[in-house]
Amino acid sequence: MSQLFNRRPWAIIVGIFIALLCVANVNAQSLQVKQWAASCSACHGTDGYSEGGMASLAGQTKAELIQKMNEYKTGKRVASIMHQLSKGYTDEQIEQISAYFASLPAEKAAPKKTK
Repeated sequence: MSQLFNRRPWAIIVGIFIALLCVANVNAQSLQVKQWAASCSACHGTDGYSEGGMASLAGQTKAELIQKMNEYKTGKRVASIMHQLSKGYTDEQIEQISAYFASLPAEKAAPKKTK
């Protein structure tokens, strides 16, 4: 095993560098999706937990959210502003945002009590 490290240290360094780039890319994508989802908070509440009036997005299925967004986008579903907002997202963005909200529990966790 030590011979491998002695012969090809550049291969190990390159491997580690590629792994770090992959992790950084996943984190950047995750932050981007959260930023897109944050634009929904004005009507649907922080992290998709509505305080009333509008539907909560958190906990709905990914397929359900994608279907609704596509219906807004095509005009099949009518709303005051959603039909306009939905047209600003690509299909990939809608899929990623839907996956984010679907990954959240349907009920917001109760705040932790401090002593």
